[in-house]
Amino acid sequence: MTMTARTSRRAFSLRDAGREFWKHLSPWMIAPTLVAAVVARIVVGDWQITDAMVAVVMIAVFPFVEWVIHVFVLHWRPRRIGGLSIDSQVARKHREHHIDPRRVELIFIPWQSLLLLVITTAAIALLAFPRLGMGLTFLAFAMTLTFGYEWCHYLIHSDHKPKTAVYHAVWQHHRLHHFKNEHYWFTVTSSGTADRVLRTSPHPATVATSPTAKNLHGGSPIS
Repeated sequence: MTMTARTSRRAFSLRDAGREFWKHLSPWMIAPTLVAAVVARIVVGDWQITDAMVAVVMIAVFPFVEWVIHVFVLHWRPRRIGGLSIDSQVARKHREHHIDPRRVELIFIPWQSLLLLVITTAAIALLAFPRLGMGLTFLAFAMTLTFGYEWCHYLIHSDHKPKTAVYHAVWQHHRLHHFKNEHYWFTVTSSGTADRVLRTSPHPATVATSPTAKNLHGGSPIS
């Protein structure tokens, strides 16, 4: 399936993007979890300053989480350990995404990986925090950030053109990763954050165009 609503007669609007976005499973998995977490958080009450601290820390850390997942999980090079092949579904799907960045179903987190993420995040929220309310704050913000990631990643790969300087910077940052060099520009929902700190955001003019940007690892077999 390729990106829909392409037309030379009118722009691909945010409304067009939204209609396409909600046709896919991922938003429908994240949104109910987010709503349930918010409702439960309001019902539990017990608001404390630590709830605000959880939110601030999560927003600050999220670009680095994106970076780590992108580098070490999505760009995992298939390998063989003993007689066991190590190659996750999400890494395979991501390689397919690089081959065809406009294939819309490959833009979203695979539902199996997303289900595991939702379950794991909920378990952490319920078991790893000293207060239930604090855990629910964590869960609500985790789902908000995940939903924002899915929407931003989808929008960048859609036909919607940037209309603000902030979004243009984010749009250009991720497209450089796909069409210039896959070894740089790993964050998706921000630019100049984790990549700048971790030195993977060079000036594009100083970076050679990679021959494997659309064929991660050069299509090498499991080693």
